[in-house]
Amino acid sequence: MEARSIIAKLRDRVPVSQGELAWFATGLADGQVSDAQAGAFAMAVVLNGLDEAGRTALTLAMRDSGETLAWDVPGPVLDKHSSGGIGDCVSLILAPALAACGAYVPMISGRGLGHTGGTLDKLESVPGLRTDLSGEAFRGVVQDTGCAIVSAGPRMAPADRRLYAVRDVTATVESLDLITASILSKKLAAGLEGLVLDIKLGSGAFMKTRDDAQALAHALVTTANAAGCRTSAVISDMNQPLAPAAGNALEVAEAMRVLTGEKGGRLTELTGVLGGLALADAGLAKDAGQGAAMIARSLADGRAAERFDRMIAAMGGPADFAANWATALPMAPAVRDLPAPRAGYLAAFDGEAIGLAVIGLGGGRKVETDKVDPAVGLDRILPLGARVERGDTLLRLHAPDEATAGRAAQAVLAAITISDTPCDLPPLVHDRLG
Repeated sequence: MEARSIIAKLRDRVPVSQGELAWFATGLADGQVSDAQAGAFAMAVVLNGLDEAGRTALTLAMRDSGETLAWDVPGPVLDKHSSGGIGDCVSLILAPALAACGAYVPMISGRGLGHTGGTLDKLESVPGLRTDLSGEAFRGVVQDTGCAIVSAGPRMAPADRRLYAVRDVTATVESLDLITASILSKKLAAGLEGLVLDIKLGSGAFMKTRDDAQALAHALVTTANAAGCRTSAVISDMNQPLAPAAGNALEVAEAMRVLTGEKGGRLTELTGVLGGLALADAGLAKDAGQGAAMIARSLADGRAAERFDRMIAAMGGPADFAANWATALPMAPAVRDLPAPRAGYLAAFDGEAIGLAVIGLGGGRKVETDKVDPAVGLDRILPLGARVERGDTLLRLHAPDEATAGRAAQAVLAAITISDTPCDLPPLVHDRLG
């Protein structure tokens, strides 16, 4: 086989075999395929697409281009993936909650992408904690505590790492086939038996329309199930921050409030929905409703917090974090309230602009080498529909200095719409698949 003939088939819309895609993925991983050939391959897929069989074959080929994990544990191996949003810290709650309900969760997560936050960046705001565990250490934490949230090792799905870098510079990121293969190759390499997907829809999501969100959810669910991993998906709302906070340490604080039973709301509700589906699919609950109740009990009785505590300590963080998180997390030096400029009802957020404002504070990356300030961001964010008077606090800004806080305040105000009349509130869950 050779790369040129495979690219020509894709160019001419001739079906490509599973063996050819496996060869190409191996070539991406070991360097037999050049950058030019990788870029041509990606462009051919963008322009002509793959059928469902081809998408599954590409996903499996990229999965098998490197190390894959196998588990010998007394429970189902489950995970969750989110397509990215603002204030979305579900993973920090769901992983230990699933573990408390009898599952094992080897969660391989990512860093901030575009305007959305990354689970690894959030978790690394905990002092001393490391997410770049060796394979042996990763296995040990999962086996001992039931869950671990880590970065992908260099030997896991190396074909994806190579192709993603090429896609980023060749205008080929926006392909449903390539997005699906990229997400699932890493998840499936972790040896999962079940996966639940949270596809975000709205102003703070990458998918702005219902049709786009449904297309991504369908592609991911059908491909993962065809690859042998029982998968369901939820399309959830991202027209406002999920938690009333956006920023790494501030979102960890919100997750801790849920884990320790201090707080409920939309964050807790979506955790229950996703966890209920995962437990039902894995046979640990008779249906999603019972599974959601199991997740709620694990939060209420402290079992989820205890699992999280053990995971944090095993990954290098402080002992007894659940009891001391309020003093352990970093704090920004400049904190100010953002007052409402007029009376009315909170009618809309430009979620993408909110995310970019957090990056402007230093809470995310404009380029890959940027250092993230874990303490900055927004919290105490009022929900859509809230009634405010002029001067009422819309949210609180956490900044490295007053000048940066002032610039962020202007950006955030421009991203908030206040109306004279109440608005219709979107549902938290728009759709379910699988």
